[in-house]
Amino acid sequence: MACRISELVLGCREPEVLARFWCEVLDFVVLGREEDGSVEIGPREGFGGAQPTLFLSRRAEPEPGKSRLHIDVNATDRDQDAELERLLKLGARPADIGQTGEEPWHVLADPEGNEFCLLKARLNPL
Repeated sequence: MACRISELVLGCREPEVLARFWCEVLDFVVLGREEDGSVEIGPREGFGGAQPTLFLSRRAEPEPGKSRLHIDVNATDRDQDAELERLLKLGARPADIGQTGEEPWHVLADPEGNEFCLLKARLNPL
């Protein structure tokens, strides 16, 4: 038997702000809140399903240095251009990490500056 990713943990200053953002991006819901202000979000069916949950761990300051892990997302019901427009309206912003402009993905940052990529056509829209 092998392991599978069950949750991703993201340190952040304002877990509630990022919970709202990522819930809208991923069509997730809040699954729980910790006493320290951390928030876990995930698919409507809850923890343990095919998709990992996202645990937004409250931190006074972000970890020093560049994160070595980032999230890639795919649109499930629209094309990449329409999804890019939606993500920007939700509060994402373009991020420059040295891309050439020829890549088939967009590099974005969430409201706290965590980079993520909007991929093109890796999943079939529903």
